Amino acid sequence: MKLFFDTNLSNALPEILKESYPDSTHAEFNDLDERDDRDIWEFCKKNIFIIDTKDKDFMDYSLLYGSPPKVILIRTGNCPTEIVKDLLILNYEMIKDFYQSAKINCLFLH
Repeated sequence: MKLFFDTNLSNALPEILKESYPDSTHAEFNDLDERDDRDIWEFCKKNIFIIDTKDKDFMDYSLLYGSPPKVILIRTGNCPTEIVKDLLILNYEMIKDFYQSAKINCLFLH
């Protein structure tokens, strides 16, 4: 499972989570940090990433277009990166099931 971290999440997350989520990346590392959400959507669709974001617009894309890509909407508000890291590690099995599901396009974590 490859996670793509949107600009509203720390660019340190791919490195912090590399053991659990290898090959993950951040918008900044792909010159997508100042691009339109549609560009991010297409990049993640093409490269089979799960979008991790706090941006509800991606939930709307998920409802309109389905998957891929799948979307994890982080509903923690402003919080330290450590909280997001813990959330993704503690919910690894649920995220794995979500990734494998043909019926679920968007997952909410809080």
